[in-house]
Amino acid sequence: MAHSLATYISLPGTTAEAMEHWHEVFGGDLTIMRYGDMSMPDMPFEPDPEAVAHATLVMPSGTIAGGDAMDDGNDYSVEGTAYSMLYTTDTPDEARGYIQKLLDGGGREGMPFEMAPWGGWYGQAFDRFGVMWSFSCDGE
Repeated sequence: MAHSLATYISLPGTTAEAMEHWHEVFGGDLTIMRYGDMSMPDMPFEPDPEAVAHATLVMPSGTIAGGDAMDDGNDYSVEGTAYSMLYTTDTPDEARGYIQKLLDGGGREGMPFEMAPWGGWYGQAFDRFGVMWSFSCDGE
């Protein structure tokens, strides 16, 4: 089996909605498995059958996986952390298109997409779930 690295994110009960939104924005193949779809009698907790146990969005550029965070008393903040999804595109227009789809879907601009001091393009947008998406591409 080949090695791979994927992003995994836990969201507070919004994983299905987020994955469906990202599928609309970026395309790819989406699979969502809910706890009610599985037979696991020895679970150490009683999950909501509609909660997402595991979801994957496989794109040519990579994979995003995730599930709903369980109410275990931990704070699983998404926005306001140092973490982001970094998406590298071939052209600035391609990145602008993805950013616009995130904004049209209820997101907001974090940092304008423009030429960065290192010579490439860079910018950020927050989607409606609070996830920061950083976009970059080489200079023209």
